[in-house]
Amino acid sequence: MMKRCSIVLLAAASVGLFPVASPGQDQPAAAHPPIGIVEKLGNTLPLGVTLYDEQGYPVTLRDIVTKPTIVTFVYYRCPGICSPLLTELARTIDKMDLEAGKDYQIVTVSFDHREKPPLAGEKKTSYLAALKKPIDPAGWRWFTADSTTIMQLTDAAGFYFRREGNDYAHAGALIVISPEGKVTRYINGIQYLPFDVKMAVMEAAEGRTGPTIAKLIKYCFRYDPEAQSYTMNITRVGGLVVVGLVAVFVVIFIVMPKKRTGER
Repeated sequence: MMKRCSIVLLAAASVGLFPVASPGQDQPAAAHPPIGIVEKLGNTLPLGVTLYDEQGYPVTLRDIVTKPTIVTFVYYRCPGICSPLLTELARTIDKMDLEAGKDYQIVTVSFDHREKPPLAGEKKTSYLAALKKPIDPAGWRWFTADSTTIMQLTDAAGFYFRREGNDYAHAGALIVISPEGKVTRYINGIQYLPFDVKMAVMEAAEGRTGPTIAKLIKYCFRYDPEAQSYTMNITRVGGLVVVGLVAVFVVIFIVMPKKRTGER
């Protein structure tokens, strides 16, 4: 129990203690911490790497990422934060009005090269069964990989971990990428607001046609990097209110009186 607690505390403490990379700027190899997350916004993940799906079939990341994607790095035997992270993600899926497999997808990758596809399949079955809102199984995929591929992928994403005996010390986060594989947002920790996750997915889909209400929501809210959450943009909302009041004034005091005069 003490060992589990130490892993959780170490992982939690590692989040947010390290510098954030500028968008599109790679971190030098020697600059990253041994454990934690360095935000590499704008970095593109290596789409040519090969992962193994739940059935053991090889597939490239390029073939997997076809829409806005939430990437989670865990290891399936983890005694610490991985299970709470995945459970919270499942809870978030249930509460979001976006549909996994249609509006976005989730890719979970084990960073323990010793873990194999059958274990990934067991985890997938377990978590999909726990969802209250059924989703397309292709909407949440689970993978394993060799050590070289894992290092390429986690380094590009800014996710760093260290093996300690038979387990690993690591942080927890959702890493959101665009359909082109570009890192667009990090949601650190193991507790998430469905609204924050939805906004991150919408940002990852930038450039694609979305419903009008989604555009309005993005207009009215901005991302606060310090709080790592979305807050209302008072200036923009205030502007919308003023424009709305002006429109009402014009209709009531100018348009309608003219209309009544014309009718006479």
